Amino acid sequence: MTTEEAPSALDIRAAEERLRSISLPITPVMTSSILNASTGRNIYLKCENFQRTGSFKSRGAVNAVLTSIQRDPNIKGFVTHSSGNHGQALSYAASIVKRPCVVVVPRGTPKNKTDAIEHYGAELVVCDPTPTSRTETCLKISEERDFMIIPPFDHPYVIAGQGTIAVEFLEQIKNLDAILVPVSGGGLISGISLYAKHINPKIRVFACVPEGKMLQECLREEKRLWPNPPKFLQTKCEACRLQQCGTITFPIMCSLVEKQVFTISEETMIKATRFAFERLKLVIELAAGLSLGAILYHSDQLDSSIRNVGVVLCGGNIDLSVSLPWHDGDN
Repeated sequence: MTTEEAPSALDIRAAEERLRSISLPITPVMTSSILNASTGRNIYLKCENFQRTGSFKSRGAVNAVLTSIQRDPNIKGFVTHSSGNHGQALSYAASIVKRPCVVVVPRGTPKNKTDAIEHYGAELVVCDPTPTSRTETCLKISEERDFMIIPPFDHPYVIAGQGTIAVEFLEQIKNLDAILVPVSGGGLISGISLYAKHINPKIRVFACVPEGKMLQECLREEKRLWPNPPKFLQTKCEACRLQQCGTITFPIMCSLVEKQVFTISEETMIKATRFAFERLKLVIELAAGLSLGAILYHSDQLDSSIRNVGVVLCGGNIDLSVSLPWHDGDN
């Protein structure tokens, strides 16, 4: 497998064994009678908010680092660009193999995420808040220090690591009809769909995105209709600000992901995140509010034959001071 190829189901299985070798947690699946009653379906929540570093990103970062070191033990260090979660994950992964790590984040990244990146031992570099600035700054550091770039989503080792969610999920819940997945660059949904469709070709995988993503139009046309240069979306969901999906991930999505996309408004995303806190007693971030919001408020858009629905709660790294308007003026 080269760095331009999509991983296979066998690569994802190998990644699962690699993650177990360092005891990365198998995250729990939770159910809710409230969700089941309100949707008329059986809803299963895959709680990646309980994953190490607080999100699914540890899976891809750890797999990428361990695989890379196995192939080249002389790697000097690692560098990436990130909206926060992948940066935390790569910093943690680099600490396992005792290599230095640099994380490039756009100006305005939540402080709880930048603090966590530094807590795990990485050097933090702040760039302009554009996708181009992120990638250019990362490339410059890689060239200056001879560090390996581990991108946040568009890399086969990363995608294979994220796909281990599906390995666990389909072993925990045998009869899933569909899985709802938040999408930014597409690494998570690519890995999940590659493995899930291999195990059960009839399972349906749906993308859940913020407004402005244009993903449904792109998937239906199977073309990259996004304008260039790449841009960030205007959303509080900093983990899903990228408008474009990756060059490796997008073809996977065209082949395996449903053309119907759940586009979630800011209001719905925030309502769903608050619902998780107040009714489910789960701390989730706004990106997880995309998939939860889809099943909470748009379940009528799912075919009636879909009875058992998996919902990926991708992480729990939320800055409450800026993300959720808790105060209603009556306190």
